[in-house]
Amino acid sequence: MNALHRQAVVADLHNDLLCAVVARPVDRWAGFFRERWLPQLRAGGVNLQVLPVFVEDPYRPEGALRRTLRMIEAAHRLAAGNADAVVLCADGAGIDRALAVDRIALVLALESAPGVGEDVELLETLFRLGVRIASLAHFGRTALADGSGEDGTGGRLTRAGVAALAEMERLGMLMDVSHLGAAGVEHVLELASRPVLATHSAARALFDHHRNLTDEQIRGVAGGGGVVCVNFFAPYLHENDYAVDRLVDHIEHIVGVAGVEHVGLGPDFIKEVLADTTPPCCERTLVEGVPADAYLPGLTGPAGLPLVTEALQRRGWRDDDIVAVLGGNVLRLFHAELGRPAAV
Repeated sequence: MNALHRQAVVADLHNDLLCAVVARPVDRWAGFFRERWLPQLRAGGVNLQVLPVFVEDPYRPEGALRRTLRMIEAAHRLAAGNADAVVLCADGAGIDRALAVDRIALVLALESAPGVGEDVELLETLFRLGVRIASLAHFGRTALADGSGEDGTGGRLTRAGVAALAEMERLGMLMDVSHLGAAGVEHVLELASRPVLATHSAARALFDHHRNLTDEQIRGVAGGGGVVCVNFFAPYLHENDYAVDRLVDHIEHIVGVAGVEHVGLGPDFIKEVLADTTPPCCERTLVEGVPADAYLPGLTGPAGLPLVTEALQRRGWRDDDIVAVLGGNVLRLFHAELGRPAAV
């Protein structure tokens, strides 16, 4: 592994591996993680892994809360069953303790929160269970906001969405604007009194897809002290040139807009997760109008993360800036905000 990569704290802000874990029998959750995912995380030098809780379409809306709780339980069980390797963390101090004993720090995040609906008080329940990051929508519409696939509606946050943002800020749960519709992102940036996060978003200026953030949105996240973590999903980076250098183009563009201290990595490695969770009868060929099966060479899973460090070095980046983007910026944000209730 690249020496600089090994020395850095590497933070991956989006890996849907929990979807693959819960597809196994309950008694296999911890073992499956240890056999399939832990070696990849170690090979990629991952020190801090955000685990999204994503509720697939068949569970929405009726089974969304049950599915959410089951995935959170899976995270707790895989952590307990692999206590020699990972720790589920609730704040920056917990992350520091995990890293000090060479454990991978895990942080739970809600992706879209369909299990909450308008019952915003459930955010405190989920906070007690370890959730520290949440977004309000995926591609479609929820009781809280419209996702980026619904940009044509011009929808901002609903009244419940506004209440959810306030509740998250009260608790010390970070708001994630990835997947949120354009008007919703603007609404969050207008209302937020604490830093917000984009866990897996690329630059719309380089590729015009609704899943990417505009320069104005990127400046808004950075201006509030937040971090934009760059998505690796190839079809959101370029129309057809699926190369690691295109990812670096997006990283460099966002650094140019936000400043290097406000950029991180949000890979969204989905190849293996889709293979593990999609029946052969029902292959997904498109995701929001782009190919579902196109990936950056060498970056289909966590083991490839050192390639990003090497690519940045080839572009002539300073070591300190590489270390900041690999995870230092996210670690700083988590120390300041994660799990810390608002001052009364």
